[in-house]
Amino acid sequence: MTRKSSRKNKQILNEKAPLLPKKLEDVVVYDEFDGASFTGAVFNLSTTIVGSGIMALPSTMKVLGLVPGIILIIFMMFFTEASIELLLRFSKAGKRTSYGGVMGDAFGTTGRMLLQAFVVINNIGTLIVYMIILGDVLSGTTSIGIHHYGILEGWFGEHLWNGRFFVVLVTTLAVFAPLACFKRIDSLRYTSALSVALAVVFVVVTVGITIIKLFNGSIAMPRWFPDVTDMTGFWKLFTAVPVLVTAYICHFNVHTIENELKDSSQIQSVVRASLGLCSTVYIATSFFAFLLFGESTLSDVLANFDTNLGIPYSSLLNDIVRISYAVHLMLVFPIIFFALRINLDGLLFPSARPLVSDNGRFSLITIGLLSVVFLGANFIPSIWDVFQFTGATAAVCIGFIFPAAITLKDPHGVATKKDKFLSVFMIFLAVFANVVAIYSDAYAIFKKNAAPIA
Repeated sequence: MTRKSSRKNKQILNEKAPLLPKKLEDVVVYDEFDGASFTGAVFNLSTTIVGSGIMALPSTMKVLGLVPGIILIIFMMFFTEASIELLLRFSKAGKRTSYGGVMGDAFGTTGRMLLQAFVVINNIGTLIVYMIILGDVLSGTTSIGIHHYGILEGWFGEHLWNGRFFVVLVTTLAVFAPLACFKRIDSLRYTSALSVALAVVFVVVTVGITIIKLFNGSIAMPRWFPDVTDMTGFWKLFTAVPVLVTAYICHFNVHTIENELKDSSQIQSVVRASLGLCSTVYIATSFFAFLLFGESTLSDVLANFDTNLGIPYSSLLNDIVRISYAVHLMLVFPIIFFALRINLDGLLFPSARPLVSDNGRFSLITIGLLSVVFLGANFIPSIWDVFQFTGATAAVCIGFIFPAAITLKDPHGVATKKDKFLSVFMIFLAVFANVVAIYSDAYAIFKKNAAPIA
């Protein structure tokens, strides 16, 4: 079945599309929206991909070395493209317009609900982490008895109005709530473009600082390959796998973006362009940040910009990096929230009318989710530890295990032997990444909580 290239007077699924495993003709909503542009779709999908994970990638270079690290970033880009291509192919074969619909085709209501539950878990965890990071960047954080000043504390000193709770509350009410009220993902194209631009600002500043220090002769030669001297060092290499495997997860927004495209046949090109753009940002960030900080690169490279960089205007550059990153996260928030709201609605109200046409339900779900994320970020101290487990598990299921399982089930008989071989490898890699992530996180938590020997 050929999809229409024009969206004028076209049946539009709007926000209900990702909720139910129904055919397009089952839910019909007409409006005057003429469809999203290719550029807007690329920015929205790119923003879905580039969240807080960009700050963890330089530390993978520290573990793997620059050459294997960059090769793996490129490999995961193609691997992610393959998983999305499988998903879209089965969507077309079953005439489905949502990820949940494809899962419903293969595994029935249970499969659809499982996907929606995992998206809810993953996205709530992601948004809570974003709020925690924003609080750390703007208002500071205390770790192991050491207080790291936030931007506002550094500028104005410690006050009630720039304390963590108040700053996060104001950000939620003044930024997150208005952006969360848009009913189309295409309405966020301008904020997504700014978000991507701010990620590029971070890259440009990092490159500039690195070049200055190279001319000053104050940068050591980077490690091109991993330094493995024993089995402990060998096993440590695998701790970088979960970061790389989850770096491109965006599958939960692909169908929503496709449904709003003026020409839905462009979705594959949108995916390729977005993955290419994000890979460029990832490689540049990883290469230059590791070159700049070397063996001092921290697991969250943003923390490296909390110290003197050893160049003129170091404090100003640190603030530019942290402010651009804080605003970047604020603008990523509504894109992730969009998918969260649709999937929670589908989980709770699978037979209700489209969410876009029910203002009461739309408002209640939006307010409820914002409240949950805000409370989680402020009042549950161990929430980060919890989502280190659930986040890694949910993300790899959404990105790789579910698309691979659909392909192996092959409800429409369109999978080739190559597709099934790729799916088996996809499941193996995802399970392996999960096991390594859970082991690493558990070990780190137990080590952190272990009482010191007297």
